[in-house]
Amino acid sequence: MRPPSRARRWLFVLALAVIAVIFHSQILGALGGYLVHTDPPQKADAVLVLAGDSWGNRILTGAQLVRDGYAPKVLVSGPDGAYGLYESDLAIPFAAKRGYPEAYFVPLRHSGRSTRAEAVALMPEIRREGIRRMLLVTSNYHTRRAGRIFHEVAPDLTILVVGAPDRDYAPQGWWHNREAQKTFVTEWEKTIAGWFGI
Repeated sequence: MRPPSRARRWLFVLALAVIAVIFHSQILGALGGYLVHTDPPQKADAVLVLAGDSWGNRILTGAQLVRDGYAPKVLVSGPDGAYGLYESDLAIPFAAKRGYPEAYFVPLRHSGRSTRAEAVALMPEIRREGIRRMLLVTSNYHTRRAGRIFHEVAPDLTILVVGAPDRDYAPQGWWHNREAQKTFVTEWEKTIAGWFGI
């Protein structure tokens, strides 16, 4: 069988380029949407809000889930860092100023610097609390990867992932926003690294 000629190869590459141009919105939207994997909220023993959102959407989403009756409390992940403070010590007052009772929240202070380190650091406390069913709240773009990591770390728990809106990232149209572009690239790098166990 004769190998394809150089002209045919270039024609094939050109056809792929034309398809990519014509369907770029659909392709980019599908790639952006892949990062988002959420479950409908259901009754649970607790809400766990992951760290990493300096705009407060994660903590407010978690607090609203408690207010709506899905769980009795919000566990707030709080790595140390900014000016010697734990993130949970900043997030809880932020939510309280927006009308959510401080009694909703339980700070979980730790030193994790990645989602996996966060999961490993938090799991002993989650188990001490007797939690078997949990709503995991994180930013929309982080839901698929965070859910996978927490299921790997605690396969015996029922973990439902709830996405909080992100100020910049929308799965459809993320390529029009510079901050969302950076989020997309970073999250895909971490997703691919996770596939290879890195």
